[in-house]
Amino acid sequence: MGSLKLEPAVSRLDLLAAPVAAALEVMPPEAPVDGDQVMVAPIDPDLADTAAFCEAYGVRPEESANCVIVAGRRGEVTRYAACVVLATTRADVNGVVRRYLDARKASFAPMADAVRLTGMEFGGITPIGLPKEWPILVDSRVVATPHVVVGSGVRHSKISVAGPALGALPGAEVIDGLATEPRST
Repeated sequence: MGSLKLEPAVSRLDLLAAPVAAALEVMPPEAPVDGDQVMVAPIDPDLADTAAFCEAYGVRPEESANCVIVAGRRGEVTRYAACVVLATTRADVNGVVRRYLDARKASFAPMADAVRLTGMEFGGITPIGLPKEWPILVDSRVVATPHVVVGSGVRHSKISVAGPALGALPGAEVIDGLATEPRST
């Protein structure tokens, strides 16, 4: 993928956030995403944001996925979900995700909450290693992509994994229409 120097993630746990490394270490070989299928590459942390990353490393935006944390509220109850969408799209937070969470209001989780609850760095959050009780909503376009690059839990690396494997993670649900095309300005 582009100019990334990919290695098996299980051989470079130092390039992963602790929850990501822990999740990969306990994945059985028959799991949809095991340590041999996840590749990792070091990157410049100043280039972790999607547009800068894609340009610097020659990865097409349609091969790059973002994992965003959404908080849905109904009364005093807040539920969280991870949404995995291609970089060329935006998660439909106020429509699809809000209804999925059965929330009156849904929004991107505040950065401090997302970092604290995931144990990952902002700008590097990934669907691997998230709290088990959180649903992982994966847009069907991600699953249709042979390989995607997504965060590794830290800003100084990225992981590459098969799109279909992300849709088969424990707690994952593939949703058609989870993401929409961004409006042109």
